[in-house]
Amino acid sequence: MTASETPSPDQPPASTGPLAGLRVVELGQLLAGPFCGQMLGDLGADVVKIEDPAKGDPLRQWGRQLPEGQSLWWSVVGRNKRSVTLNLREAEGQDLARKLIAGADILIENFRPGTMERWGLGYADLAALNPGLIMVRVSGFGQDGPYAQRAGYGAIGEAMGGLRYVVGDPSTPPSRVGISIGDTLAALFATIGALAAVREREVSGRGQMVDSAIYEAVLGVMESLVPEWQISGYQRERTGAILPNVAPSNVYPTADGSWLLIAANQDTVFGRLAAAIGQPDLATDPRYATHGARGERQAELDALIGGYTSTQDAAVLEAALEAHGVPAGKIFRPVDMLTDPQYLARESITEVQHPVLGPVAQQNVFPRLSRTTGTVRWPGPALGEHTAAVLAEVGVDDAALASLRGRGLA
Repeated sequence: MTASETPSPDQPPASTGPLAGLRVVELGQLLAGPFCGQMLGDLGADVVKIEDPAKGDPLRQWGRQLPEGQSLWWSVVGRNKRSVTLNLREAEGQDLARKLIAGADILIENFRPGTMERWGLGYADLAALNPGLIMVRVSGFGQDGPYAQRAGYGAIGEAMGGLRYVVGDPSTPPSRVGISIGDTLAALFATIGALAAVREREVSGRGQMVDSAIYEAVLGVMESLVPEWQISGYQRERTGAILPNVAPSNVYPTADGSWLLIAANQDTVFGRLAAAIGQPDLATDPRYATHGARGERQAELDALIGGYTSTQDAAVLEAALEAHGVPAGKIFRPVDMLTDPQYLARESITEVQHPVLGPVAQQNVFPRLSRTTGTVRWPGPALGEHTAAVLAEVGVDDAALASLRGRGLA
């Protein structure tokens, strides 16, 4: 694992990432907007996060574990950002936000549509100050349409986008993925849109608005779900650990109580699996020789393979499958990630120095660039840690800052 240095509150370490020199102002909270800010910051942008002076981003209190009162979730999503406190519900706070946004390349917000307009921070107002501004707006249902004003949490977007219906076992009600996947997908699409708009600005000289809706981001990764229904009337259902008619591709039990995922649905790969489990004749057996035949007998084939794997320890079985060129792997948990040789070789987990907790392990920056890859420079900062330094950039001196703080505005 790599380790980063503890930054000075006023002089964070300089970025060498591909987005170095790009200024981002983040007004969002929780995950859908801030994860977009995290990714831009990971790649080197200077991300100035504006938070409410009283409590800050609610994510600072989120997580099942809060060692010494510190949110580990916040240490990840808040990393590489500078925290500035401003009360955006008051005119002075809004004015200071405008001054910061006037010099920004990208603005991120994920409030309910109309909130920014009520604060005098709508796109038309801000573009008049900064014609090159790219305003990234993340919401449940988008900025228009009959649902725009509804409360739009990630879970609702996952349901509306089609994901919840197909997740889980067919014997249970629709399930959820164990992370906030709707929010993070919306943030990923928002990030792609922001970078596309930066590229277009190089041609036109003008900014624009990026509208990322959670339900559309989920819909965007649903493969051929819609045309399958529209053209052929086929409705995908919950199928647990398998994809229907794609066999063998499942998790299989081992003798030592573990599970191993084996994906051998391609004809040639299935032949190698058959040899690995000591039954090479399966590869030419008409019942299993083709992709279609295996799909028709999926449950039967899974039972056959599971009968063999349950007699083998996981490590022995995995080694044998690897030797035969069969894609297979154990189901990873954090304890596996921290010791796995592939993770270690690629430094997929990094350590960042936390001022309270010391070294904190977390996922590194992805994707990697060969010359100017991103880095984790510091963890999620303390609330308002960079207020003085950032506001000084727009002419707020110590006396003015003290006045703002005295009135609960910063």
